[in-house]
Amino acid sequence: MKNIIAAAILLGTMAVSAQKKEDSLQFAEISTEILNKGKSYTELRELTKNIGHRLSGSDSYEKAVQWAEQKLRDAGADKVWLQEVMIPVWVRGKESLQIKTSNGKWKNLKMLSLGNSEGTGGKDVSGEIIMVRSMDEYEKLSPQQVKDKIVFFNYPFSQSYIETFKGYSDAAKYRTTAATLTAKKGGKFAIIRSLSSAFDDVPHTGAMRYGDDKKIPAVAIGSTTADELATLLTSQKVTAKLNSNCGMKGERLSHSVIGEITGKNDQSVIVVGGHLDSWDVGEGAHDDGAGIVQSIEVLRTFRNLGIKNNHTIRVVCFANEENGVKGGVQYGKMVKENNEKHLFAIETDAGGFTPRGISLDMDNEKRKQIQSWSELFLPYGIYDFKNTYSGTDLYPLHDLGIPAAELVPDSQRYFDIHHTEEDTFEKVNRRELLLGAVAMTQLIYMIDKNW
Repeated sequence: MKNIIAAAILLGTMAVSAQKKEDSLQFAEISTEILNKGKSYTELRELTKNIGHRLSGSDSYEKAVQWAEQKLRDAGADKVWLQEVMIPVWVRGKESLQIKTSNGKWKNLKMLSLGNSEGTGGKDVSGEIIMVRSMDEYEKLSPQQVKDKIVFFNYPFSQSYIETFKGYSDAAKYRTTAATLTAKKGGKFAIIRSLSSAFDDVPHTGAMRYGDDKKIPAVAIGSTTADELATLLTSQKVTAKLNSNCGMKGERLSHSVIGEITGKNDQSVIVVGGHLDSWDVGEGAHDDGAGIVQSIEVLRTFRNLGIKNNHTIRVVCFANEENGVKGGVQYGKMVKENNEKHLFAIETDAGGFTPRGISLDMDNEKRKQIQSWSELFLPYGIYDFKNTYSGTDLYPLHDLGIPAAELVPDSQRYFDIHHTEEDTFEKVNRRELLLGAVAMTQLIYMIDKNW
């Protein structure tokens, strides 16, 4: 009996070893194909240079829809369609922010209105600036102290976190709530220190939201301007003057773009995607043109290598992630209404830098299974499987119980350029971008084979 058991164990071990070898060889094939023949980099150049930024509701976003539809067909999708989505239309328009100090002269500051902010209607709005360095400091101010003032939330992006997304999450509440907090106590508008890991003068935009109070403007300034303003405020009274034309202009019918290769065994769906929109500054290269071209690369690689997928592999180029998540919500609604079975979904929306890991937002059994494949990923620099979040567009799917994930690139440079004019094609490295596509294709291969 002992000999039989020993033999069974040996055979099992040999089978596992053979399987690992087969998977390792397939991983190498995927890597070789993408690093040598991948089109992500050239397609990103097309998207960013020929179309540029892709703010939801803009004509450039609609051009991006047509572009993505064609690229999915070229990549080998056997079915491509546009999913209707009603998206909010926000426009920036001309804007300026000035300060006047004790010398009586006005000085222009580099600034950006926050996304979804209302403006001043093209009129000058001015008042004295008061500065707070934290939410606690603001809460201690009385309405009398804030009334008719401009509140400057000077909360710095924490440099202490090694994972810079933690620093971003820590500071994000100031961007999203500054206008509402200021309005509650009668302030005229809010200024925030940009959510930036860099020590430069580049302002960062990004979405904010309103509560039930009066909708007042909110703007962001860069780190060095914030430091200079803080120094001035310690010694003198400073007046600010804002003139802006931004605001919401209703809704517009638009689309997410979807393409897939149908599964040979069943039509259970594996989703890989990114968001097609971007903010209206820069070119949306890392955020999230990189994610779009990497997702399309997954589909192309399956086709080019002749990998016969068991389940349907579907690329979703989500609409309106930046200032509404309408594309993700609409996709989740479709899945629920159609009772469409989804096995897994991954989004890439953290830049096109060198991939370091995959975050797993799912139950422990599924997470441990993917973690058990870590040895296969290690030669490609993928080692971090400890995080438990997934992409913003995927939260409606996660709410339906679908295992979700996100590619985790190196984040050290991402928040230097995030939501700024600096997010351009030139900031993307070809090999780093392609390695992200390699990691996602390898993961989708394993999910398709084992789930």
